[in-house]
Amino acid sequence: MSTSLEPSASASGRPPIADAGPQSLCAREPRVPAERLVAEMVPPPRFDSVRFDTYDPDPAQPSQSEAVTVLAGFAAGLGGAHATGSGKRRWFAKKPAAPTGPRGVYLDGGYGVGKTHLLASLWHATPAEPALKAFGTFVELTNLVGALGFQQTVRTLGGHRLLCIDEFELDDPGDTVLVSSLLSRLVEQGVALAATSNTLPGKLGEGRFAAADFLREIQGLSAHFRPLRIDGQDYRHRGLPEAPSPFSEEQVAKTAYATEGASLDDFPGLLDHLARVHPSRYGALTDGISAVCLTDVGPVPDQSTALRLVVLADRLYDREIPVLASGVPFDKLFSEEMLNGGYRKKYFRAISRLTALARDAKPLVSQ
Repeated sequence: MSTSLEPSASASGRPPIADAGPQSLCAREPRVPAERLVAEMVPPPRFDSVRFDTYDPDPAQPSQSEAVTVLAGFAAGLGGAHATGSGKRRWFAKKPAAPTGPRGVYLDGGYGVGKTHLLASLWHATPAEPALKAFGTFVELTNLVGALGFQQTVRTLGGHRLLCIDEFELDDPGDTVLVSSLLSRLVEQGVALAATSNTLPGKLGEGRFAAADFLREIQGLSAHFRPLRIDGQDYRHRGLPEAPSPFSEEQVAKTAYATEGASLDDFPGLLDHLARVHPSRYGALTDGISAVCLTDVGPVPDQSTALRLVVLADRLYDREIPVLASGVPFDKLFSEEMLNGGYRKKYFRAISRLTALARDAKPLVSQ
């Protein structure tokens, strides 16, 4: 399944200092076939190898072991579940009977208890070929609807056995209603659902979004979800890690030219370019890139630009692509107003992920 990358103006403009210079994300305009968008709805690379037996339950938290048992049984029960195999029904096929009982699970727990690990393990354990099950974040699902349209998304996912939604975000009422309507249509067609969710803006300090609130927000879908509580301590460091100091522009450029498969762009130019590329294509934008090198990183000017950067940060993190930058540290990207506003959870996540990728990039730096 191919993706075409059409050239546009490069943001760097620097003369090459080696025979083969770095690539430019700003020179890429990916055209992604609809079938690739759906085919890429699988657990990200960092969750390729996770399984139920690689989850390490805390003996002091029996709900963790119980979650593994319940989810494994849920996956096994989907082996004979409805699926047409193509997402298309023959004109003479009988309409599937409405599913009875909960056809979905909601993983309810705080940060760092392994909800995404368990959700990805459920995807891997479900006895169906990858083409009949989908895994994506809430943002990826809304981007899919934006790229394909609502009815086409229903037709495309309607033949699946399972749809896993990680980080179900409830900070945008319009998107919540859109996805709730989509899930209602998919449930009618027999698709099983599994989800984790993000914290509501007013509950950031609590570290989790409670099951009762999740079920209320998805309105008519409540009866289709079985809340599965997962207790435990956050195994990750709470709060934002300190962002590493940026490198000089010369160091970034030198490293980009010395690293096979690296890209080199100036940050303002990249932000402008992201506005011209649909967020559903940000993954394709990074195809074949081994490291992202950015110069002149500075505060993001507005919220629309900031939200696009959040999506790019997620795609880079999923693909474990190091990010090397000059300019301001990544914890200075977003204004205080943004970090105190309704989308702050997304901005904190982006800072945390970009910081992790910046640390991954340190060994690449040319001295």
